Amino acid sequence: MIPPYQAILLIAFGGPASPAEIRPFLARVTDGLSIPAQRLDEVARHYAAVGGKSPLNEITFRQADALRKILSAQLPVYVGMRNSRPFFAETLKQMHDDGVRRALGFILSAHQTEASWERYQKNIADARAEIGDQAPAIDYCDGWHDHPLFIRSWLELIQTAAAAAFPAANRQAIPLVFTAHSVPTPMAARSPYVEQLQTTARLIAEKLDHPRWSSAYQSRSGKPTDPWLEPDIGAVIKDFAAAGIKQMILAPIGFVCDHVEILYDLDIEAKKFAEDLGVRLTRANCPNDHPTFIRMIREVIEKKLETGRR
Repeated sequence: MIPPYQAILLIAFGGPASPAEIRPFLARVTDGLSIPAQRLDEVARHYAAVGGKSPLNEITFRQADALRKILSAQLPVYVGMRNSRPFFAETLKQMHDDGVRRALGFILSAHQTEASWERYQKNIADARAEIGDQAPAIDYCDGWHDHPLFIRSWLELIQTAAAAAFPAANRQAIPLVFTAHSVPTPMAARSPYVEQLQTTARLIAEKLDHPRWSSAYQSRSGKPTDPWLEPDIGAVIKDFAAAGIKQMILAPIGFVCDHVEILYDLDIEAKKFAEDLGVRLTRANCPNDHPTFIRMIREVIEKKLETGRR
């Protein structure tokens, strides 16, 4: 039987891979937006504080390598980035040159908003239009915010972080806070974003049997007067400190790999803010190329492949 697809395309945001790439990267990310120059300077300093680059690209290629090793279909796995090389058009051209005429895309974003799933698909449609008739066709995997292996990935990551930081007898009493990227409230209202985040958080907490959990948002941008999803992680930390809470576990479930919004916004900024208030933050690692997370990607892909064969 002829397979419905000749390749897999992992779809990611991208990030600067060196100090020289930071400004061009930020220019691409903010193209068409009225972002004050001082805000861009601030974000550039954030990248400098975490080593002058983002690990996102490297991690995404590690995810691709790990997926290749366990994918039963034995299909080639390509990587395409929205904001850094290899850009979508570059990857699609390479796929065409390699004989790929139809591929299955996996969007590396667990929760759906216009800024994630819809925009990625538009960007790829634009890249295909740029290439022309020879561009490979791209279909997409279904969502996976509640996939059992995604939930298990976070369960394992949270358990590992908690075990390294706290005695077993104390862990259930420590507040567990799930974080995700804040977005403008009108955008959230047009999408299942908040509902999906709450479902992910609830399922993880249930599996952990951890009753003391809540959700917060982080890394908001835009005008201070514009409404974005709340509560902000800073406000949550402040409230816990005022209530006498001295320890917290953070699980950034809205992110699938480490990058500046984890390494700076949480590990530097939020941690320092918490320490100043007498609160100790412990963060669970992102899924990155954790084996259970890679198994989940494989299952989602293979389910779609099987559907395509019918």
